[in-house]
Amino acid sequence: MSGKIIGFLREYVLILSIIFTILGCIVLFIGVTGIWFQDILKNFLNFTDDAMDWSLYILIIGFIMFGIGVYYLYSYFNNRKFVMEELKTNKRSEFLKKHVEVKQKVKHLPSKYHKMLKEKEKDLQIK
Repeated sequence: MSGKIIGFLREYVLILSIIFTILGCIVLFIGVTGIWFQDILKNFLNFTDDAMDWSLYILIIGFIMFGIGVYYLYSYFNNRKFVMEELKTNKRSEFLKKHVEVKQKVKHLPSKYHKMLKEKEKDLQIK
């Protein structure tokens, strides 16, 4: 069961990290306005005083969500860039030097990159 969940998350890591970053920004904005600009939330968004008491916690949750989303977004693009650069090489010796590292990075990317790596290994006759 956990393999299916991890596989799903790996396939859609880009979309999910973008969504998580956007939601983190929204929650972070609500937390900031709840702490420093309480009149805006009360008048414009009709928040109650009970919700205003939770502004600090909302701010912390928003910061954590935003940080996690940005981290996974950065990690995805960094891994993708590295893998694509290494798959462009046509020299077997150069590819073998970083083959283990490429395999590690591909583990965290969608299945499209697994297929690309398999094709490159087949072309360069690497087992």
